[in-house]
Amino acid sequence: MIEKSGTFRLGDKTIHRLGFGAMRITGPGIWGDPPDVDEARAVLRRAVELGIDFIDTADSYGPEVSERLIGETLAPYPPQLLIATKGGLIRPGPDRWVPNGHPAHLKKACEGSLRRLRLERIELYQFHRPDPKVPIEDSLGALVELRQEGKIAHVGVSNFTVEQLERAVAITPIVSVQNRYNVSDRSSEPVLRWCERKGIGFIPWAPIKWEPQADGTLRSIAEKHGATPHQVALAWLLRRSPVMLPIPGTSSVRHLESNVAAAAVRLADDEVRALDALG
Repeated sequence: MIEKSGTFRLGDKTIHRLGFGAMRITGPGIWGDPPDVDEARAVLRRAVELGIDFIDTADSYGPEVSERLIGETLAPYPPQLLIATKGGLIRPGPDRWVPNGHPAHLKKACEGSLRRLRLERIELYQFHRPDPKVPIEDSLGALVELRQEGKIAHVGVSNFTVEQLERAVAITPIVSVQNRYNVSDRSSEPVLRWCERKGIGFIPWAPIKWEPQADGTLRSIAEKHGATPHQVALAWLLRRSPVMLPIPGTSSVRHLESNVAAAAVRLADDEVRALDALG
């Protein structure tokens, strides 16, 4: 099923375009352990069984919980599996996120991610969010040093504007950008088009959220395909751009399987146009 999502070359690996975001295998407020640890581990194992070969996480998810569960459950990893993580946010409490782009913090965060993920090198390490108190050049300079030390292979960024991306690529090659994007929120459309021009992967976070006014269109199209609105939203993302790499997350095996099945939903051109009009 997952092969129907298509493939994309991300760094040194060719991955399926539909991956898994591991933020939700944590507790409420993305804080602490998940309510059902066994189910969270089952989700991770099932993701690999279904052919998902791109898992995205961050040291701030939990904090540390998501990475720890991935390392405990899946290591040693199948050779085709790309584990990506992020650094640059600290967590004072549930649902609270504070940027920290200081080079010393990013280097320490990467070391912690390596330990928890049980990796000698992180294939894709992403700067989670620009810190208004720290120049982007300083933050990304720390990631360049980590790459030179062999601790990370490729650099990605998250929550960047086009102007910030232009500054970033002057410092180091960037292989992915992770910004909020879904059927209702197209605020990162300029970033998506920039990624297309550069051949860089665009990873949409919050991919299956939408405004209430989109419900009717999504449900109508879903009924025609015997699908769910969430599956239609994911199918639309896959049609939206060849560099789009959705990573829907969940703490449920059933929901995971439903998300993967979205790869087989083939939208008609008029349905795509109707969904395009929602943004």
